[in-house]
Amino acid sequence: MLLLTPLLTPLLSGCAGALSALDPAGPAAGHIAALWWAMLTGAAFIFAGVTGLLALALRRRGPAQPPALRRWLVWGGLVFPSLVLTALLGYSALIGERLRPEAAPAALTVDVQAAQWRWAFTHPLPGGRVEHIGTLHIPAGQPVDLRITSADVIHSAWVPRLAGKLDAVPGRVNTLRIQADAAGVYAGQCAEYCGIGHRVMQFSVVAHDAAGWQAFVQGAPP
Repeated sequence: MLLLTPLLTPLLSGCAGALSALDPAGPAAGHIAALWWAMLTGAAFIFAGVTGLLALALRRRGPAQPPALRRWLVWGGLVFPSLVLTALLGYSALIGERLRPEAAPAALTVDVQAAQWRWAFTHPLPGGRVEHIGTLHIPAGQPVDLRITSADVIHSAWVPRLAGKLDAVPGRVNTLRIQADAAGVYAGQCAEYCGIGHRVMQFSVVAHDAAGWQAFVQGAPP
């Protein structure tokens, strides 16, 4: 998988950029990207193996197939794909468990409310709860739990470089853990069609370094 990454990345340049899930900048996004590459690699092996067997069968087509050829078709066309798919299923289940948020004393909690067509982030700071529209502020290198809900219809919060997406459902709170490995600005968007303003329902995640986070906390209004 790692050997194929540098070869295939140039072919996928259309997926690069601020919303690229193949350019992870956090642990959760890294797991998701690794799963994507594993699925692509497994699919490539299955496609190559089955295509080769098909070509072999067509070359030796006749009134009766030799027993050896039938064994190739059974083991290569049925058993091999089944083993690869089973391994991918197990790996995806493992990745899914890693993406589940567990208790983390150092995690910062931010309340997120989606509404047509904006995102409101309420940060619990020492001076009180401070709301920002369209911008989420987090400390780099620290897990952050987003408590996501909606004021109207179903939306979906997604920051591709930091984590997977999670629905914002009216009357329900879903928790998404994100973490930025380094300071920077990361793009987020609504990933669930929610009306005519869906395309502009975007937000930014500003990950601060230690000094920048202290400045943000101290500069927040009481």
